[in-house]
Formats: sequence, structure tokens, C-alpha cells
Amino acid sequence: MSRSIVLVREVASPAAPPWGFADITGRFVEISGTGSTTGLTLAFRLALEAQRQREPVAWITPRESSFYPPDAAEGGVDLEALVIVRVPDAKGIPRAADRLVRSGGFGLVVLDLAGAGIPTPLQARLAGLAQKHHAALVCLTEKAARAPSLGSLVSLRVHAQRKPLAEDRFACELAVLKDKRRGPTWSHTEVCRGPAGLC
Repeated sequence: MSRSIVLVREVASPAAPPWGFADITGRFVEISGTGSTTGLTLAFRLALEAQRQREPVAWITPRESSFYPPDAAEGGVDLEALVIVRVPDAKGIPRAADRLVRSGGFGLVVLDLAGAGIPTPLQARLAGLAQKHHAALVCLTEKAARAPSLGSLVSLRVHAQRKPLAEDRFACELAVLKDKRRGPTWSHTEVCRGPAGLC
């Protein structure tokens, strides 16, 4: 069953520093949001960038939920090259991520956690592996901006939301809540087009 819809980028607004795959490699990142497709959209933007740099991408999700593949493909993601790991429940997501990142074979690993968490010892291991293998580790969570992050080991936490502009156009906004490298002083906005049927 599809959990969310992926929006297609129309125009990328300039931001400093930029929000992109190169900026999050070697980092433990959390993208939070509440009932919005924006976090998923921004995560797939990273997946697209990684694929264009010939970096293998893995997406880990529970069996009962997933993204809608046609929308991801319309946004440019190569689904045939995307490794999708479906685990029985949310508890298995970080364990699967541990194996994938430890292999050193992936440039980007996305954990679709929704409302689940990750034990601190496992967070520490994942953060260390991401640094060691220069891989980007991105966790998608369902929570309000004021809610705490997954933990102190998160290097970058951003909160995503969308705002309607006109017809099927949306502003996908990313607000930085925590950035251990630069400080939470920047934001990023992209103008995106919604797929057919999204008002």
C-alpha cells in the first residue's frame, strides 16, 4: 500500500549551503514531517542525485507501507537500480541498514521509519559506519518540528513541509533544526509539481 506521493521538482531555489547528496555523505540525517509528502520528495531528490553520481541507493521500509513507484519514476529515479528492502516490521529497519552500510556497497541508504525509533547503541554504530564508508544515512520520521530528534547522534535534522502555490504547484520547504557542521541557520525551498490527482 502506498504511504505517500512524490512531488516532481519544477524549479530549485538557490540555497546556501545547498541541500544535496554531496552535502550529506558520511552523515546520519533525519528528515521529519507530519502528514506531508515533502520529506519523501526530498529523500527521492537525494536518491536521484546519488544515482546520477553512480552511487548505489537502498531504500528500507516495512512491508505494510511503501512509496508509490510511478511517482518516483516520474521524478527521474531509476527504479531498476534502486534496491528496496522490505522488512516485517519497523524494528528490522535499522538492523537491515546496519548490514547494508557495513557492506560498503551503498552511497545512500534511506530508512523509512515513520513513527519508529532506533536504539542509541545502534545509532552509534550506524553513524560510525556512515562515516567510515562515506555513505549518507537518511531517516524519514513522522513527527512535529518541536518533537525531539531520533537522538544526539543525528548530525543533521531537517523538517519538511509543503505549501500550495497554484493549481498543482507546491513549495517544498526544508527547515534546519539541527546541523552539527554549520548550525541551524539555513533553509531550502523547491517548487514542485504534484502528480495527477493531487490537489
